[in-house]
This record gives sequence, C-alpha cells and structure tokens, in this order.
Amino acid sequence: MNRSTLQKLAWITVVLTFCLVVLGAYVRLTHAGLGCPDWPGCYGKLTWPNTAEEVTQANQAFPERPVEAGKAWREMAHRYLAGAVMLLTLALAIGSARGRTRDNSLPRLLPWVIVAVIVMQAVFGMWTVTLKLKPAVVTAHLLGGMTTLALLTWLALSLGSRTVAAVGRASGWLWLGFFLLAGQIFLGGWTSTNYSALICPDFPTCAGVWVPPGMNYQEGFTILREIGVDYEGGVLDYESRLAIHYTHRVGAVVLTLALLLISAVLWIRRQPTGAAMLLGALAVQLTLGIMNIVKNLPLPVAVGHNGGAALLVMVMVGLLWSNRKHTGL
Repeated sequence: MNRSTLQKLAWITVVLTFCLVVLGAYVRLTHAGLGCPDWPGCYGKLTWPNTAEEVTQANQAFPERPVEAGKAWREMAHRYLAGAVMLLTLALAIGSARGRTRDNSLPRLLPWVIVAVIVMQAVFGMWTVTLKLKPAVVTAHLLGGMTTLALLTWLALSLGSRTVAAVGRASGWLWLGFFLLAGQIFLGGWTSTNYSALICPDFPTCAGVWVPPGMNYQEGFTILREIGVDYEGGVLDYESRLAIHYTHRVGAVVLTLALLLISAVLWIRRQPTGAAMLLGALAVQLTLGIMNIVKNLPLPVAVGHNGGAALLVMVMVGLLWSNRKHTGL
C-alpha cells in the first residue's frame, strides 16, 4: 500500500472505531452487556438464537440467563464491528510494514501498538462477559476503546504528510487537558458501570444541596471487587453511588475550566480554528451531560454523551498532533 491508500484506510478505521465506541455505549445503556452469556459466540452460536427451537435449546443450556433476542443481537453487532476494526488495523500494520520498503517514513511501531491494544480490548470484552459486568473491567474496556480511537486518529493524521512542523507552542497545555479528559472519561465510565448516573436527579445542585453529606468515597472507589458476583444493575449503596456521581460532576467543572483556558491559549497563539473546534466539542458535551440529568437519562442523549467524549478525544489528539513535530512512529 502507498501512503495515500494507507491514510484512507486509517480514516475508515477511525470512523468505524468511533461507531464502535458509540455502539458499545448503546449496548451498555440498554443493559445488553450480558445479552450473550458466553464468549465469543452467543449461546453457543456464531450469531444468536433466532428460531423457537434454538431459543429453547439456549434456555436449557443457560437457564440462569434466558434469551432476550434484542439484547443478544445488540451484543453480537458490537462484537462483529470490533472484529472488523481488528482486521482493518491488522491490514494497516501489515501494509505500513510492507510500504516501508519504498517509503521508510511510514509509521513503524504505532500500527503494531494499536494492534496490541485491540487484542487487549478483545480480552477485556471477554472478561466483561465472564466476570459479569465487573465495573473495573467494563470501565477498562471503555478506556481501551478511547485509547484505540486516539491512537488511530494520530496514525491517520501522521499518514497525511511526510513531515509536520509544529504550528504553535501549546503542547504542554494540551497534554494537561488530554490527561484531565482521560480522567474525566474514567469517572464517566465508573459512574455508568456502577449505575450512578441518576443518583442526583437535580442540577446544578445534587440531592438538593451543593455538597451532599454522607458520601462514601472509600466504598465508591474500591476498584478491585470480588469475582463471581453479577454486577448488572449495580451492587453499591446510595452513599457510595452518590460519591461517584458527585466526583464526576466536580471533574466536569475542572475539565471545563481547563479546556476554556486551553482554548484561550490556542486563540492567543493564533490557532483560532483549533480553539473553535475545542469549544464546540466542549459545548456539545456539556449540553448532553446536563440533559442527561434534567431529562432523566434519555437513551439517545446518554449514548450521545459517550459519543461527545469520543469527539473530544479526537479533537484533542488533532490539536496535539498539530502542535508537535511528526514522531515517525
């Protein structure tokens, strides 16, 4: 493959990965994460039980998890799309390796790093099912998806030209914003996987006050929990979920202030397009987050909120890339 073909393939993979992140959120928010109780198949099939006979057989084989067709096909659609992304990423790695015989400026390590991350994602996907939606695993799976999207975006951008000169000196501020964004995505995933999104039904206060009393941070942020428990629906008490939700809100305030400051820095350093893109993505994400609370977590808004986080990741990666010299990875 030449550079142009590789770049097109990379952007196709970026788009599919973005869709995969959004679809994963849809699966999680419709409680379909255990729609197939086994892995990698679904009730022992490559698709899912369709006929009455297949459903009966599946229910006999998995009496603890009767077939719900809607949940099963959503989970399998997510797995199929993940498989497609894995194959495309492998094609990018092989194509880049072969293309280096004619163009040694093509990325060498990065495509294989992405392949390794996706393989790890597959393992987390398996553990999500076998460990019955253990919050630490599901959250790690979400972070892995965002990491894959970030690395693929960087790869697609780096394939656009042989050399990229830095256009500004905002990389330090941008890295700060990126790590704060990663932390907020973790908090969002932890909130979702512990079913804490609706624990504060009001905004901007939480449970009627600015700082709710009795929040149990120790229990709420215990990462490693026992194996064998079915975590669907959550197992934490009110005080623990309150601590998780409130921390996510505080994180949103911190991240918003940081990204506003970074936007100002970009504007001052003559990067108005980057500043506008960052402000636009931030505005969308804040609007969706607030709507989740005041509208009682409507499914399209909740899924869109996950998509907004993915969009912010892509914007931040683009800004980091444009503010650094090409690494040659």
